[in-house]
Amino acid sequence: MQPLFLKPLFRERIWGGTALKKEFGYDIPSEHTGECWAISAHPNGPSLIENGRYAGRPLNQVWKDHPELFGYPKEEDFPLLTKILDANSDLSVQVHPDDGYAKNAHNELGKTECWYVIDCKEDAELVLGHRAQSKEELIGLIQEGKWNHLLRRIKIQPGDFYYVPSGTVHAICEGTLILETQQSSDTTYRVYDYDRKDDAGNLRELHLDRAIDVITVPHQEGGHSPQVKEREQVRITTFIESEFFTVYKWDVNGKATFSYPNQYLLLSVIKGNGSLTLNEESYPLEKGRHLIIPVGIEAFEIDGELEIIVSHT
Repeated sequence: MQPLFLKPLFRERIWGGTALKKEFGYDIPSEHTGECWAISAHPNGPSLIENGRYAGRPLNQVWKDHPELFGYPKEEDFPLLTKILDANSDLSVQVHPDDGYAKNAHNELGKTECWYVIDCKEDAELVLGHRAQSKEELIGLIQEGKWNHLLRRIKIQPGDFYYVPSGTVHAICEGTLILETQQSSDTTYRVYDYDRKDDAGNLRELHLDRAIDVITVPHQEGGHSPQVKEREQVRITTFIESEFFTVYKWDVNGKATFSYPNQYLLLSVIKGNGSLTLNEESYPLEKGRHLIIPVGIEAFEIDGELEIIVSHT
């Protein structure tokens, strides 16, 4: 059994830039590249497997045809999506629905997500939450365009982690590079887009009715308390354990052994380089590589100086 290395996909966005090329060496399509879909089985952009017997096949097909690799999961669709986002300018203020609303409206999963700040400019911010205490107040502030009063802004720095449940008003802001772990959903409702126009001179569509339907009022903090465990050659930070996903950061300094035989793992190398050894085969790991460790591998070893974001359901 081998790891599944994945070929990233890229999406151009009005707010994108070139950080994905500068930071990771990716061959991006333009100077307005906003998203790297790093590990995806979503029909809007499934990742292709790069190695081994499944090379060239999309992840969503392998998920359906080879459930043994994923422990014969109960989910019909691959549940997670890993992205890296380059916010060269502010993203729209937006909100995502929960599973029930998204199923009824779009026949897909809702979108709870979380962010690890890889890098950001000095004094960078996020929009996270709002100040309205009732739906009536929310609607009034939106209609009056009192965004500074409505929106909660927080200062951020590299290494920060934020949990963003569905129903949370949010926006990633200018000068921020983020790794996002989310439910496998592509549904977003825009609340406000700074009256920006696209290349054709048109204002981007807003989705106020649906957004107001799903925004949690009053705002609820997506609380989490990271837990850190240190053992020889590795520090493991558990950022969040939720019903949707568990997310860790592995800081490897040398040679470390891991064992998750009953759990498939999504790995994204965000710094450094080294190697992965399993079943007596070794594979290079370097910054910007993304892979899945299938179920059934008793143990594997990572050797090098690396920072890795890891997730599973």
